Amino acid sequence: QVQLVESGGGLVQPGGSLRLSCAVSGLALDDYTIAWFRQAPGKEREAISCLSGSDGSTYYPDSVKGRFTVSRNNAKNTVNLQMNSLKPEDSAVYYCAGGLDSYLYYTDHAPCIDEYDYWGQGTQVTVAS
Repeated sequence: QVQLVESGGGLVQPGGSLRLSCAVSGLALDDYTIAWFRQAPGKEREAISCLSGSDGSTYYPDSVKGRFTVSRNNAKNTVNLQMNSLKPEDSAVYYCAGGLDSYLYYTDHAPCIDEYDYWGQGTQVTVAS
């Protein structure tokens, strides 16, 4: 059974940092794109990072580029999102998701793919003073 479980969310002051973790079980990370999404109340879900399992390529939108970094821990089978210089507008529920890593499914923002088969339950990030 495939499971993705996020952890690491919480309350942080503006300018602070958080590290989210997505623990993955039941699938081989080498074969999957793992993406981080976020959704704030009243806003559309936004992909904020994508990590290719096959070649390690990444994507970040401009809203987080230079502040967020995604990485993979093979020993723990986790995909982590280091978030620095956090802003109030980063407040949202953050989700990780997994889908087969294939160029056939890539969007304009490879290695993000157009559909994800597996989703975590989400973790709340609140940036406030």
